[in-house]
Amino acid sequence: MKLEEEIQQRVFKTEYHKLNINILFTSAWLNQLTALYLKPYNISWQQFNILRILKGRHPEPATIKVLAERMIDKMSNASRLVEKLRQKGYVKRSECKHDRRRVDIVLTDLGIEVVEQASEQLEAAMVERMSSISEEEAAITNNILDKLRD
Repeated sequence: MKLEEEIQQRVFKTEYHKLNINILFTSAWLNQLTALYLKPYNISWQQFNILRILKGRHPEPATIKVLAERMIDKMSNASRLVEKLRQKGYVKRSECKHDRRRVDIVLTDLGIEVVEQASEQLEAAMVERMSSISEEEAAITNNILDKLRD
């Protein structure tokens, strides 16, 4: 559906204004869709992001600082998210062997299982949802978004 119909606004000041609103609207739409697919796992998309970062580093640990730097949502509180994941049994915190001030975070076996299952389901759902555009169009959109952030 067109942005104008979705937000019931016919006129935008400029195409740049429309693009800004369209990106924000689409981001919120994707966040809601992602949350829907993660609901069975009882995790938020920010928690999922932490799990994905840890999975990419596995079996190496990560610190809160590393997680915060790599997170998509820079406003999220990585410490709080890690604690929630620890309470669910998805991650383990331990004192670093080389630096007692540092806390290492690693995935548990349950965390690995959850992130793998959720990733598989979410990826399949997103491919299905994005099938209205070609891979070439996806690549062009990725390049445009990268260029926008430069």
